[in-house]
Amino acid sequence: MTSESYPSCSLDARRQAKAGLGNTYLPDQAVIREVIRENHLVNTYHLSLVDELAGHRFSYEPGQFMMISMPHLGEAPISFSSNPDAGDGFSLTIRNSGSLTGAVHKPQVGDIIGVRGPYGNPFPMDRFAGQNLIIVAGGIGLAPLRPIIEQALSQPDKFGEITLCYGSRTADDFCFTRDFDRWRQGIDLRLTVDQGTPQWDGPVGLVTELLGDLTMDKRDMALVCGPGIMIRFVIGLLKERGIPADRIFTTLERRMKCGVGICGHCHSGGRLICVDGPVFTAAEMPEPDNP
Repeated sequence: MTSESYPSCSLDARRQAKAGLGNTYLPDQAVIREVIRENHLVNTYHLSLVDELAGHRFSYEPGQFMMISMPHLGEAPISFSSNPDAGDGFSLTIRNSGSLTGAVHKPQVGDIIGVRGPYGNPFPMDRFAGQNLIIVAGGIGLAPLRPIIEQALSQPDKFGEITLCYGSRTADDFCFTRDFDRWRQGIDLRLTVDQGTPQWDGPVGLVTELLGDLTMDKRDMALVCGPGIMIRFVIGLLKERGIPADRIFTTLERRMKCGVGICGHCHSGGRLICVDGPVFTAAEMPEPDNP
């Protein structure tokens, strides 16, 4: 596979895909500072680089991702779930869904994992300034959107009104529940579940139902992340409600292997998700290749 195979992936793009660490292709070591159990399948890991010099120059933006690794188990792309402005390392929220992510769920505070990055194009935070934000998330799809929420809450004068519509399978499957009370002080937080229980007294139904009585304007910005079918359904609904496709953003982590546009594994619709994304507007979203 050569860079000429995919014109969108230039040598400069590959060089610029990485910031902070020394070698684009080699993982660095990160130490686990804190483990937060989100639900029975998802943990959030707060990490810092073992190399203090690299840690001081390390930076990232909302929407970018890291490649995580464990010996003999390969790598996986994981979006940042922490506020880049916090300046105390970074957080990755990881779902136990395979051999690598299952292995990552075993280490404890003080243990080491491999990390490479950050990679990818971030959310355009400058475009969001002064705008009302409609955020729609499903399950762990809230993770890459959490940095935007945290930045907006830390700079309330910089952003307009923020509405978060968040759905999960059950109330026990929500992520970041520790943040909900704090978020409610600054945003309109709407929650729903697919399956109700006697302990749940909130709405039951699809996350799109939370948008029903929400006033929308073509000048609003929308951000969507979750299962693929949810993303496409929500984007369709938002466009029907008058929000232009170039003001609707999502992030994809589809089949990324190298993170720097070399392997071509994430090629989709003439694009490479890792370097052309993972953040796309609805107008830019690549259509899946035919099998």
